[in-house]
Amino acid sequence: MSAPVLIGYFEHEAQVLAATRAVREAGHDLRDVYTPYAVHGLDDAMGLKPSRLTWVCFGAGLLGCTLALSLQLYTSVVSWPLNVGGKPFNSFPAFIPVTFELTVLFAALSTVAAFLVRARLFPGKKLQTLPRVTDDRFAIVIAPRQSPESLEAAEDLLRRHGAVATDLKEVGP
Repeated sequence: MSAPVLIGYFEHEAQVLAATRAVREAGHDLRDVYTPYAVHGLDDAMGLKPSRLTWVCFGAGLLGCTLALSLQLYTSVVSWPLNVGGKPFNSFPAFIPVTFELTVLFAALSTVAAFLVRARLFPGKKLQTLPRVTDDRFAIVIAPRQSPESLEAAEDLLRRHGAVATDLKEVGP
């Protein structure tokens, strides 16, 4: 089942910030805001919660660190102890490079994978792009209530805040 969304195109980031705040205050369902670059304050204007990707990164890094230390301790102390230069079998300074590398590797790969899953950017997915949004335009996508008056009010709201064009599209779930 497809639902109509109203897309408002803007030329300046100040306009899109003001329009985003106004759309939320008016009670419309703000779906997303597309920008050609990161706009400071947009996440607050959209009312987004802080990202949990940092916790995924921390947990995966902790897992990588634990696995690296466990593997090195097991191989150096239990499975294959070698006396190298009279050092103890569990010489921690020798474990630091591998531990650091695996911590960073696990954290980075897990964070990228979690981001792709969260953003639903799966391989082979056909992307729906908006014209000039990745170049020099900004776009706000809202789902107005199902009444024609609400659609007209939402379009008027976007135009009052500087929308150079509006477009009504049908999108899938």
